[in-house]
Amino acid sequence: MLRLHANDPLDKTAMKILADSGLFDITAEALDKNALLKIMPEVEILVVRSATKVTAEIIEAGKKLKLIARAGVGLDNVDAEAAEARGIMVKNTPGANAISVAELTFGLLLGLVRHIPRGVYGIKDGKWEKKDLKGNEIFGKTMGIIGFGAIGRTVAKIALAFGMKVVAYDPYVNFTDLEVTLVDSIEKLLPKADVVSLHIPLTPETKHIIGEKEISLMKDGVIIINASRGGTIDEQALYNGLISEKISGAALDVFEVEPPSDELRRKLIGLGNVICTPHIGASTSEGQKRVGLEMAKIIVDVCSNML
Repeated sequence: MLRLHANDPLDKTAMKILADSGLFDITAEALDKNALLKIMPEVEILVVRSATKVTAEIIEAGKKLKLIARAGVGLDNVDAEAAEARGIMVKNTPGANAISVAELTFGLLLGLVRHIPRGVYGIKDGKWEKKDLKGNEIFGKTMGIIGFGAIGRTVAKIALAFGMKVVAYDPYVNFTDLEVTLVDSIEKLLPKADVVSLHIPLTPETKHIIGEKEISLMKDGVIIINASRGGTIDEQALYNGLISEKISGAALDVFEVEPPSDELRRKLIGLGNVICTPHIGASTSEGQKRVGLEMAKIIVDVCSNML
């Protein structure tokens, strides 16, 4: 049997699939870094979600480590280069939570353009701000999608259903059967978009892919949505764009520093034209079940060939 440790446990159904396979000696507990380092010499399969940081130190400690299973889209919490150097497989589930993230993207967009959070809390505080909360429709507007993988495509489908036009940029995609205009550079996308929505991993190439220069290319009054990864937007540049009113509003599920407790992020989220959520894009019962089931299947398939 292979020693499997789930430091960020999966959905119960997924954990049962792993147990019923008979392939694994399973432990499931959210250990801190020091405790995880102590058990890593015996771990052969390490399962994580987004909370655990699988650093080079963790990987080096895994003398028997064969597979890192990241249940979710991004790999920014896994040192994939360190794993590759050791010949350790890294697997993830890039499309399993696409619906959850795409739906939150539109929840954020609608909340922003129709002032829903302010309206809710205004009424709770005894206010009736009807005259102050004139919003905007998204029908007929152009959504610019940066990153056209599973999530980006799902966002595009919803946008089209809302009567929006869609333009998308992804250096790895040059064809789609959707009614979407694909462009071959971010510089071509930004001037066309009323709403810019990011759906990309955090990599050296995508870090601060939206900065001062990119914001200067956008339409006046643009809206920015980020439900992908913190660090893809230069948040100082975003703050500057918001206070200058170049950007009319931003809706953020992710931040470069999480929780956003430092001075810059506190200033950013304190702006009246910013709404935010605590990195909950994939946090739905359905999404987590799909992620868990897909991850469990991958783990069983891969490990069946190891014994």
